[in-house]
Amino acid sequence: MSDLLQRLETYYDASPRPTARTEEIGPFTLFVATGASAYYARPRLGYAGTFTVAEVAAVRARQEELGVPVAFEWVHENSLSLAEVAASAGLSVGSYPLLVLSEPLQPSTPSGVRLRLLASSDPAVGVANAVLAVGFGAPGTASGPQGVAERDAALASSDEDDDRTAYVRELIERNLYVFAVAEDSSGPVAGGLHLPRGSVTEVAGVATLPTHRRRGIGAAVTALLVADAKQRGIDVVFLSAGSEEIARVYERAGFRRFATAGIASLPE
Repeated sequence: MSDLLQRLETYYDASPRPTARTEEIGPFTLFVATGASAYYARPRLGYAGTFTVAEVAAVRARQEELGVPVAFEWVHENSLSLAEVAASAGLSVGSYPLLVLSEPLQPSTPSGVRLRLLASSDPAVGVANAVLAVGFGAPGTASGPQGVAERDAALASSDEDDDRTAYVRELIERNLYVFAVAEDSSGPVAGGLHLPRGSVTEVAGVATLPTHRRRGIGAAVTALLVADAKQRGIDVVFLSAGSEEIARVYERAGFRRFATAGIASLPE
């Protein structure tokens, strides 16, 4: 296993622990959320063996008993047999590109847009959460009709101090989340996070309102997150792309592919 893949495994094991309890089930660690997040089972840190259908089934049974999502995540290059075993256990298996920052990001800030990091008490946290909800509700990189009206409707449908917003505020306060937003005269139109754990961080949740896509706003948000990570002394910045199309966008921005994330869940 390369040093980078080992550091990634260590990160994945550490990342959910501040907001989860764990159970060891066979070769898996089951992370059970203690907050508003939904977690998963992963191969136990340091495990280098194979997996069986019975072992996957045991974890699934425990997740169903607890009433948490049936979900597994892993790095394919470190757990080569797990995708086939999970599929044989009746789960739906997906693969997603993992990319690591390989060169400095140099995007320009689009005209009329301001970039900033959010403090835990910032009133914009709730609005930024609504931006992410609208952005991920219209996946991909294409422009679309969903914009400020949909953002505001999403915000209005939930209390500003609902569980999710309060949870995000707590994680910002604890330096477990760094939340960046891009704003125009209407307020936040794009946002994203990085999740620092030691010298490694994951860029996650970068989304732009479809009406504001194809202007470089998401790239500017990513660059601000990377700049903050570098200021913290972090030397590995990685992300998981939701599709090949999105992976290509990040490759053009200065990331390179180095592995594949595996995810398994119940079939829809």
